[in-house]
Amino acid sequence: MTPGHGLGSGPARHERPELDELALTAARAADKLVASARERGAARWLAYFELLPDQLRDAPIVELRRIGMRARAAYGPKDSIRDVLPATVTEPLLDAIDRLLKGLARREMSGG
Repeated sequence: MTPGHGLGSGPARHERPELDELALTAARAADKLVASARERGAARWLAYFELLPDQLRDAPIVELRRIGMRARAAYGPKDSIRDVLPATVTEPLLDAIDRLLKGLARREMSGG
């Protein structure tokens, strides 16, 4: 059993369909970003993002914040995915990750 998948790790994703949908939307955007990185030969960013789509699809809710924050970190002021890939793939992922993080924050604030 992997860490975070045991008892007490929070509700299952199907119990929070709004969060599941936000994560799945982000996964679809991440798929496009990964494909673009592969097409452009952006090996560094491909390695950074390659696992992200599956993580967003499969991770338990309690792990989504960590995954989202890691994705968000690629949009830094000095070293950014935006410098390598087009806005048509970077901005939809950023928007989807931000929506996911906001949804998770709302869940935490409501105690659920």
